Order: sequence, then C-alpha cells, then structure tokens
Amino acid sequence: MTQTALDTNEQNHPAFTEPAVTEALGKEFGLNTEEYNLVSDILGRAPTFTELGIFSVMWSEHCSYKSSRIHLAKLPTKAPWVIQGPGENAGVIDIGDNQALIFKMESHNHPSYIEPYNGAATGVGGIMRDIFTMGARPIANLNALRFGDPKHPKTRRIVKGVVKGIGDYGNCMGVPTVAGETNFHPSYNGNPLVNAMCIGLADQDKIFYSTGAQPDMPVVYVGAKTGRDGIHGATMASTEFDDASEEKRPTVQVGDPFTEKLLLEACLELMQQDAIVSIQDMGAAGLTSSSVEIADKGGIGVTLDLDQVPQREEQMSPYELMLSESQERMLMILKPGSEEKAKAVFDKWDLDFAIIGSTNDTQRLKLNMYGKTWCDIPVPPLVDKAPKYDRPHVETPKRDAINADDYPLPEGGAFEALKKVMDCPDMVSKRWIWEQYDSLVRGETKYMSEQSDAAIVRVPCAGKNKALATSSDCTPRYCFADPYEGGKQIVAESYRNLCASGATPLAVTNNLNFGNPEKPEIMGQFVGALKGMGEACTALDYPVISGNVSLYNETNGQAILPTPVIGGVGIIEDITKAMPLAFQAEDETIMLIGADGTHLGQSLYLREVFGEEKGSAPHVDLETERQNGEYIRSLIDQGLITACHDISDGGLLCALADMAIASGIGAELDLAESAALLFGEDQARYVITTAQPSKIEGTILGKTKGTALTLPNKAIQVSELQSIHQNWLPDYMNKVK
Repeated sequence: MTQTALDTNEQNHPAFTEPAVTEALGKEFGLNTEEYNLVSDILGRAPTFTELGIFSVMWSEHCSYKSSRIHLAKLPTKAPWVIQGPGENAGVIDIGDNQALIFKMESHNHPSYIEPYNGAATGVGGIMRDIFTMGARPIANLNALRFGDPKHPKTRRIVKGVVKGIGDYGNCMGVPTVAGETNFHPSYNGNPLVNAMCIGLADQDKIFYSTGAQPDMPVVYVGAKTGRDGIHGATMASTEFDDASEEKRPTVQVGDPFTEKLLLEACLELMQQDAIVSIQDMGAAGLTSSSVEIADKGGIGVTLDLDQVPQREEQMSPYELMLSESQERMLMILKPGSEEKAKAVFDKWDLDFAIIGSTNDTQRLKLNMYGKTWCDIPVPPLVDKAPKYDRPHVETPKRDAINADDYPLPEGGAFEALKKVMDCPDMVSKRWIWEQYDSLVRGETKYMSEQSDAAIVRVPCAGKNKALATSSDCTPRYCFADPYEGGKQIVAESYRNLCASGATPLAVTNNLNFGNPEKPEIMGQFVGALKGMGEACTALDYPVISGNVSLYNETNGQAILPTPVIGGVGIIEDITKAMPLAFQAEDETIMLIGADGTHLGQSLYLREVFGEEKGSAPHVDLETERQNGEYIRSLIDQGLITACHDISDGGLLCALADMAIASGIGAELDLAESAALLFGEDQARYVITTAQPSKIEGTILGKTKGTALTLPNKAIQVSELQSIHQNWLPDYMNKVK
C-alpha cells in the first residue's frame, strides 16, 4: 500500500497524534477488507485517519443502506399528490390550498439502550430537525416503542428513561405528541426500539431542499457548538450489541431542546428572507454527512476551514469535528451577499453563526485546520461507490395453520379470556406514557391516543376545516411468523386506522427494524416484509415517501422480532366528521363490517390464554381491505355512523371492550361463545355504531346499553375492564425494584 499523500507525521498537532491507518483500524471502523481496499483504490493511496473516518461513516449501514438499497428501490414511492419521495430529509405530500405535509420516521434504538433518556430525547430532536430543515413547522409528533419482557431487570429503567426523554424534548419544543404504540416482548430485552416520527406543515412554494448549491457560495454553520459527543454514532448503529455495549456511552449524543427551539425559529425566520440556497441537518455522521450530501447533490466541491467551526471543547481534532454528532446544528449554503442578513437572524436568536468554508467546482471535500490539510478526497465516490449488497437470504419457512377448535374458551368462558387478553402489556392503556407528553399544545389536537384509531390534528387553513390523521402500526409477531403476510398486514392496519377516523389515507413513512442482515434468515425476513409492504402500498394507493432502516438490532446474537413500523398520514376535509372509537350513546346499533373471525394463529388470545406463540399470520386480502375501507369512509362522510374502531389485536371482543372502556357505556351482544369468533384476528374488519342500521350493509352484533358488556347468560362490568385496562402500567412503573 502506498504512503498517504498527506503525510501522517505532518498531520500531528501538539494536542493530539492521529493513529496509524491500517486495515485493522478500518475493521474497527466497520469497513471490511474489500471496502478498505476500495477506499485506497479511490484515493490512489492509503487514507489519512480523518479520511478513513469519513469513508467509514458514509459507508456505514446507517448512512449508506448498503444491505437494503436494492430492496427499498422496489417500494412504490409516487402518486399525483406526492411532491417529494425518498431521498431528501423527509417526504412531502400535497394537501391542497398550497399546503404540504412533510413527514418522516427515524430510529434511535442503539443509543436508547445505552442511555435511555438522552438516546430517546435526541431521537425526537433529530426527527424534528429533518422536518424544519425543509421549511415546515412541526405540528405533530408520534413514536413507536418496543421494550423487553416486563420481568427483565432492565426493562422498567429503560421505559422510564425513554418516556421521559421523549416527553421532555417534545414538550420543551412545543410540539404535541399525539399518537404512538408501545409493546413488550422478550426479544427486545437487549435491544429496545425507539422510533420517532414528526409531521410538519409548509407552504408548497416555501419548501427547502439539500440540492441546489453552486460553486463560489459560502458554507455556513449555525446552531449549537460542536463537542465530542456522538462520535461514530452512525457506526455504532450499524453493529450488533454485546454485554459490553453500555461502555459505549460516549457515542450517545446529549440534546438541548431549548437550543433546538431557538434553531427552529431562526431557521424558519431566515427561510422567509430568500437567503438560503441549500440546507441540511447535521444528523447521523454530523458535519461529514451534511457537507458531503450538499456537495454531491449539487455536483460541486466543498473546502472547509475547520478552525472556524464553533467548538465547546478545546483542541478538537479534524476527525472529531467531522464525526461528532452533537445536536441542534445545521449546515447551510447561502446566496452570496446574504451573509450579514443571515448572521443578524442567528444573533437575534443567540445562536452560533460561522462561515466555515466555500463551495467550488472541484467535486472534492477538502478540510483545513491548524494550517494543514487533513483531508482531500473526491465527493462522488463517497456516495456512488458506497457498497451495495444483495445479501444472501432464505425465505422464512411457512408455519402450519392451527385448528381453532383445539383452543376453546377457558372454563370461565369468554369474559375470563377477555380479562386475560386485556390485562396483557400490549393491550393495556398506555395513559401513564402519553400523559407525560403534551398532546394539546398549540391547541389543534382533536383526538389523540385511545380516543380514535388515528390521532386527529387540525390543519390551520383560512376558510377550511381540514385536519390530518396519523397513526403508527406494526405487529411483529405476524412478521416473525410470515414476513410477507406480516408486511401486508402492517400497511393494511395503518390504512384501516386512518379510514376508521374518517381520513383519506395518502402516504406512509416507514422504520424498518431488523436483526443482523449478514444472517440469511434475517435478510429473508427483511425481503419478505418489504415484498408484502410494497404490494399493500401499491394496492391501496398508499405510497412510501420517506423512511429509515435500522439493522443489527441484536444482542449477543439474539435478534429482535422483525419490526417494520409504518407511520401513516391522511387528510380529513371536515374535522367535524372525525370519528371517535368510543361508544357515543345508549340504544345505538352495533355492527360488524367485514367477515366473522376464524383465525387464531399468532393471536393474543393464543398467547395469553394458552401461552403459545404458534400458527400462521392472518391472510390479508388487499382488495377487501380497500373495499371495506372505502365503504367505511363513505358511511362517515354521510353521517351514518357515530363511532368506529378497526378490529386488530385481540379480535372482535377486545375491539368492543375498547369502545366500552373509552366511553363507560356497555353493550348487549348477540354473539355465540366461540373463541375464533370473539378473538380471531382476521383482517379487513371494523366495528361501528349507528342509529340508522337499515342504511348500512353489515352484521348486527347488538346494542349499546347499560354499564356492562353482556353475552347470553354472561356479563362483565365496564368498570372492571377499565380497572384492568388502566392500572397495569402505572402499577408496574410504580413498583419498588
């Protein structure tokens, strides 16, 4: 291997000495032998230490999607209402009236295991920056959380830290957290999942992109100062965990929501002044990824004077400055001559503003500091030559269907089974969690978690009464049993949740959480799930406009359940028609839209009553999903129904229990005591209430009445179900260890 062109001995500074660059060091940075040799071939020499760090983060799984790109390309991403699909900080959809919704979901899984509070908080901060970087004011946050077995010694601490981190950051930013989901399963014992989603509102003619930079323009750093936190965070997110992972605390960033609030207001103010050409959040890989992406998308070069980067620690090296993932920072390319105007805005908001370089026509990234050049590499190969693998994969073996007759109701009957299912951690109320979030700030939230199948947030628009509807969804146990059907089901459930709220589903973001892609069985889960998701999104006209892939979610070789989360967004033209899930009054007819339940495979009933996780995932008929969803929306639009709830976890009886618990109103039900009928998790189904049953095609189940759920010769008080539903989580969190 040739000597580096930038002699390492000349790169030393009195404050630090750069390590010798070797193939072994490349492996420590996550580059395999072929990748390390490719770096040397591109440069025509061995890389410097700083250059090696830059290549390693840009080619990490977290930044390059090297194991997933070929499969992500198969997803549908276009529709007439899609303004921007994958490839930018977030996706953009047209909602009429010159308004656009900008949204995305991202993971902060590994940091949240190592340091739950800061890991989760900075995940929320990072996703909000992705949104306001594009010119949108964030108007709603969501999250999808997966924790380990409640009996595991670390679970309670992780739950507490994650929830507090999410709440503190979002509340300080003044952005309502309106929806989400929380599940528990032993597969997440060593690797919890924290997926954060943000939705913003922008004018269509005021959307900002990372493209557009040209030569001879100033490169400007704004926001907080750079420290040593988060260095190689992107690399950490691209590896498995082991028992020593908690020693990686220095790679977890520390967030400051008050600084981010200032940064939000400063950026949005400057965006009104026609000064910004291009803008990029300093997220994963920090200054490296932001500068490389702006340069690559503009087909230009960038020369940075790192001495000018605002620093909160002394004698930082170029390597540390480029790889730091300190929070609340942005990189901008300004129109020449607008520097003073821009500086005045950031001075007003008491934020750092520094011109740290300029663009040129070389298509190279050049880094100068302490009077020396530490990096001089071509930009295109950092992106174009990033590895792209078609990793070996094996299809997940099909599981045998179970015979529902082998799993009859327990001796206590339907309500005994109902209590067991409603008392499981996945089904209980998450009020303890969402009460720590400010869901009503800004005053535009109509419905939030546990009030409707989708959260409903008013969209301010003169002369209009429209609202966005949003939810997050995933059923990992289905994906584990059958990734293909599970992938379809996630999209279908998201679609149902929006339809049940009265919204027209428009687009999704996804967060694809899986184990080690180098294992063929894990890669098989990924490929199967994406195939199912892609087919469902196509069939339902529900394109994927943004997303995130999080792989290597394993600890000591134990992978999480495949957890590809969908964040769905739709629009309600008249918010007064938004549909709650709670029973609204007595003496209304309860009806089922869809088929009777028959499928108990992988159901919560099977798991909670019989202690078994077996059988096949429920089949998803996408044509029926679309037909039933459109029918539900038409009923809501005509004002024919008063409440609606999709049937998912726990089946029909659990859906009815949800509606009763949310209202306190009971129901007299004319249903046979059959486990499959009451607890089957068949798809494409809804429960509705109506005062006009003769105008609706569906199956009559009974009437809303009294304060108990009743079946022939059996009853259970709604208050008993409310106690079961609402007490589990606070009792668990308040337990003395």
